[in-house]
Amino acid sequence: MNRNALNLALSSLVLVATVGSARAVAAEAAATATDASAKPAASPASKPAAGSTSKPSDIPAPPDVAAPPADAQKTASGLATKVLQPGTGKEHPSADAVVQIHYTGWKPDGTMFDSSVARKKSVAFRVGGVIPGFSEGLQLMTVGEKRRLWIPGNLAYDTINRPGAPKGPLVFDVELLKITEPPAAPSDVAAPPKDAQVTKSGLASKVLQAGTGTVHPKATSTVEVHYSGWTTDGKMFDSSVMRGAPATFPLNGVIAGWTEGVQLMVEGEKRRFWIPGNLAYDENPRPGAPRGMLVFDIELIKIVQP
Repeated sequence: MNRNALNLALSSLVLVATVGSARAVAAEAAATATDASAKPAASPASKPAAGSTSKPSDIPAPPDVAAPPADAQKTASGLATKVLQPGTGKEHPSADAVVQIHYTGWKPDGTMFDSSVARKKSVAFRVGGVIPGFSEGLQLMTVGEKRRLWIPGNLAYDTINRPGAPKGPLVFDVELLKITEPPAAPSDVAAPPKDAQVTKSGLASKVLQAGTGTVHPKATSTVEVHYSGWTTDGKMFDSSVMRGAPATFPLNGVIAGWTEGVQLMVEGEKRRFWIPGNLAYDENPRPGAPRGMLVFDIELIKIVQP
């Protein structure tokens, strides 16, 4: 993809990246789920727990905030949970899934330290990119479910050096709104198949879905696309599909394999590309960018500017 578009994508929150820098960015951005610096603005519904330092604008702590009740479920790791509202879905998210949630977090003394509910804006992030207790708890849930998590300090921030993060056990009420699982790596991700088309440059491609358009973009065209990218061992490093929004960029601002490949396409077409390293990042090194052959599934949605 792009010297600029992929570069930007590699630092996006909802990347399901598995390369190092992208994972770090996702984890840091997803840590807003336990960000002590958040400033909520919600009206209290009842009195906070005794000894709490909560502000009047905070969402009140549950009565069992100090410790999990006897009917809470406990996992082998020490995480305790209780279903507050059954889900309407059947599937549980994987660690690589991106989830949309609402949540509120408190300390055991009833002090609220963060809340998407108070901000009136849900958040999305990769399940495996947050603290272990939160990640484990989310994987127990289904869409529509509300669950309370009592997370021990060792599954929260006690062993993580993050400025401003609360230490000790934490309590979260979580509502799972949406699950987006990453597209599976293609079965032919390791190398182009025999029926792939290969250009003089070494770019290989295969049409997955015929297009509805008749015009091909130029090297200077601006296009709107959906895409997912993998390294040849099947690890996804970027996906506009997972971010839930297509990408728009000029073709003369992307890596050579993208510039050449997308010009072969018409609107509505989906095509798989095997891009040799010399047409990707091997000769254009960038910290965090994957090296070697890259595989992309690309859908050309629109030629924005011919």
